[in-house]
Amino acid sequence: MSTSADIAIPEQVDVQSVGSSFEEPNFTSHPSWNLGIALLTWVASVLLLLLPNFLAIPYLLLRYRGLQPTTEVLLADENFILIMIAGVLPAHVITLIIVWLVATRCGERSVVEGLKLKWDGKFSIGASVGLAIFLYLTALLLTLAFGGQGTALDKIVESSRAAALTIAFLAVATAPIVEESVYRGILYPAIERASNAKVAVVIVTLLFAIPHVPQYWPNIAVIGSITVLSVALTILRAYTGRLLPCIAVHFIFNGIQSVIIVLDPYLRPALENMRHARGTGALIQLLNHLH
Repeated sequence: MSTSADIAIPEQVDVQSVGSSFEEPNFTSHPSWNLGIALLTWVASVLLLLLPNFLAIPYLLLRYRGLQPTTEVLLADENFILIMIAGVLPAHVITLIIVWLVATRCGERSVVEGLKLKWDGKFSIGASVGLAIFLYLTALLLTLAFGGQGTALDKIVESSRAAALTIAFLAVATAPIVEESVYRGILYPAIERASNAKVAVVIVTLLFAIPHVPQYWPNIAVIGSITVLSVALTILRAYTGRLLPCIAVHFIFNGIQSVIIVLDPYLRPALENMRHARGTGALIQLLNHLH
């Protein structure tokens, strides 16, 4: 780039607009937030996962009146579990508000441009569907090969029909948008700008997996499946430069499992009959652990 002082500027050029273009970052190419703000957004999203615990405190005080119920007792309390699950919704709403404030500079910019909520010619809707199905089948195979242990989320889903349906709703209505907005929308571009795409993929994958470990512990297969999903989505974000394909893949991935949860009362008897007839008990085990 030349820095010569004798470069002539044509009269028709708006010097003021040229100067302002150097003062403001290119919002369409780079995030307007720095790495520190991105990490604070992630920390806030993780801390908000504790909100359901606080919302359940009044119920615990009234229901148990000073007693200290064990984890087993709480997991058997359908009302407590339902309150905890319902508390995820306000946590997601607050997280989205924070994301919107960061991505738009408190409303000064378009959220579509800020989060790259556009399709890219490199990756179509059909490709998103295909990738989501492939990732789900990969998760099934991992669970079949290495799964077997029940998780805390399994117990919650099995606690009541209301809890299962609420989880199925959140998995498609809010979770893909919230998680992708935080991890691939806010975190990824900030880390990529501070380092490079490879480093960003690794860090975002790890940060995405960490909050999911308590949900799926001690089932290493399911934790591995979530990690594979994060790797694929982050690489997709790096490849397309867009967030919308990531949201679509995540939505379809979760949607498949949500459909299984909704149809579970009808699928289980049919699979039991198939097990007795054809020995498909492994498939039933998969459904038990991929909620």
